[in-house]
Amino acid sequence: MQYGFIKAAALTAPISVANPKQNAEAIAAALISAAQKGVKLAVFPELSLTGYTAGDMLAHPTLLAGAKTALLWLAEKTKACDTLFFVGLPLRVRGSLYNCAAAVFHGEILGVVPKTHLPCYAEFSEKRTFRSGIKTPQSLTVGGKTVPFGTNLLFTAENLPNLSVAAELCEDLWVANPPSVSHAAAGATVIVNLSANSETVGKAEARKRTVSEHSRRIQAAYLYAEAGEGESTTDLVFSGHNLVCENGKLLIESLPFSGEGAITEIDVDRLTAVRAERNAFFGVEEKPYREVYFTLPIQQTELTRPFDQTPFLPKVGGAEKAERILRMQAEGLKKRLLHTGAKKAVLGISGGLDSTLALIVIAKAFDLIGKPRADILCITMPCYGTTDRTYQNACALTNAFGATLREIPVKAAVTQHLSDISHSGERDVTYENAQARERTQVLMDVANQTGGIVVGTGDLSELALGWATYGGDHLSSYGVNASVPKTLVRYLVSAYAEGVKEQNPTLAHHLIDVVLTPVSPELLPPSEGEIAQKTEDLVGPYELHDFFLHAFLKLGYAPSKVFHVAKYAFSGVYSAQTIHKWLTVFFRRFFSQQFKRSCLPDGAKIGSVSLSPRGDFHLPSDIDSSAWLEELAQIED
Repeated sequence: MQYGFIKAAALTAPISVANPKQNAEAIAAALISAAQKGVKLAVFPELSLTGYTAGDMLAHPTLLAGAKTALLWLAEKTKACDTLFFVGLPLRVRGSLYNCAAAVFHGEILGVVPKTHLPCYAEFSEKRTFRSGIKTPQSLTVGGKTVPFGTNLLFTAENLPNLSVAAELCEDLWVANPPSVSHAAAGATVIVNLSANSETVGKAEARKRTVSEHSRRIQAAYLYAEAGEGESTTDLVFSGHNLVCENGKLLIESLPFSGEGAITEIDVDRLTAVRAERNAFFGVEEKPYREVYFTLPIQQTELTRPFDQTPFLPKVGGAEKAERILRMQAEGLKKRLLHTGAKKAVLGISGGLDSTLALIVIAKAFDLIGKPRADILCITMPCYGTTDRTYQNACALTNAFGATLREIPVKAAVTQHLSDISHSGERDVTYENAQARERTQVLMDVANQTGGIVVGTGDLSELALGWATYGGDHLSSYGVNASVPKTLVRYLVSAYAEGVKEQNPTLAHHLIDVVLTPVSPELLPPSEGEIAQKTEDLVGPYELHDFFLHAFLKLGYAPSKVFHVAKYAFSGVYSAQTIHKWLTVFFRRFFSQQFKRSCLPDGAKIGSVSLSPRGDFHLPSDIDSSAWLEELAQIED
């Protein structure tokens, strides 16, 4: 449970209808096996101790007595398991019969939750047998002990307060206002659903969509256990389709009729952070809840859930999503061009990734407006570090897009400037930044000269690291890449190249060569004609930094948790020592470079993470980063 990860499971044990003893044995075997795999939270299907399809016998005293006896036996049999689990059975309370979920932990029945919404349509006729659940928590006696009874129960780990579990049963999910909405508003971070939803053609996909979307709406983890093998097939078939979703994402499913459980890890700390950020339950009616506490041993949870190495990249519909992103960027620039009445768009074209993406976006914006691409002024400004490869690509790309190319060498101007300030000629930060600032001055002056605006090229990853020269490439009139991380920049250029390769193979060739060129500011002289200054050698691999950025800002992870999941995600790619090294660089630079972001040029938000001081991200420039860096320093690789 360290770092907020809880191994959870939605399980379906094979049953025999109306045989509680045999069913309890099968459930115990499944639970013990799951507990041995580290599962701390589990849910079984609706009426799993009796079988959902027992018909009128669900109300018969013989079956009711057998179910209660089986529940007590099951609790005792699993006493040694450090697993909170929910199992279904019918219970008669004060003369009324309820379809219930019993919460069991360490041999004790912690509480019983009755079903709220009883379906009475098509194949379902539960109102014939059961009564709708009581919301206000009451109590009942099971095995001589008094336990809480009611729909509004929260089962909370006393030593892990972010783990708070509530239950609903099958139909409860499918109504317009599921009980889980109130459960989540009351603090439940995990919802378990004991279900017996018969299988028909197309229902599995609908089930998956519903559970996933509902988990997003209530910002919770949702464990859905479906009835399966052993239920009567007199009129219906049940598939054992189990799902675990978290805040809109399907983490794992057991395919229908596979006979398997769905086991993964849920991140309750992340869910708590999302809720704190969004305050989504404002206005939800407050209802009385009873909190039932239990204590889990604190252990490290072995991760098995996927953590994407490239969280900013599209996983499905790549070409379509790439085109949509480019359109969003172009629409942002289009508005700025029209608003300012700019005659030209001025771009410093380097032959690198960022300026290439910016050129693609500018061309799209001009096409949307109906302006000739010849009014795009691409300026190449050779200096000490310019290589033939990037220079040739810059020229070729400009021509391929139908833009206007101007070459304005800045070497003499920079040399004169360094002489004017009595610089020694050492290749230090002054030597490098003087080139960036001179190039920016050229771009700004040409924009004034031509009635244009300077389009900035800096991307989100560079902004996070402060990898920009203050007063140099940090400045522009409008930054089209401001919320596009480096890994996505590379992806978008590659996708665009793929899209144009048939009608314009020459353009596609140069685009791909840009993608393959090492990222560099080219501020140091080449070595034997090749790029000598490689950014990723200096600040670290961008795939790591983008992973760090997503985990830190999007997921809200602490430095130690970022390190923990990065080790898991990049196992076999980077060593723990390498990850720790660059993560320290990330946090040191992220906080120290905020002053550059505090006066960031305008640029439209494109993805889910933005560092705009006017929008998503507010941070003082003089914040003390000691707490984050000290946490990292205490980590053992």
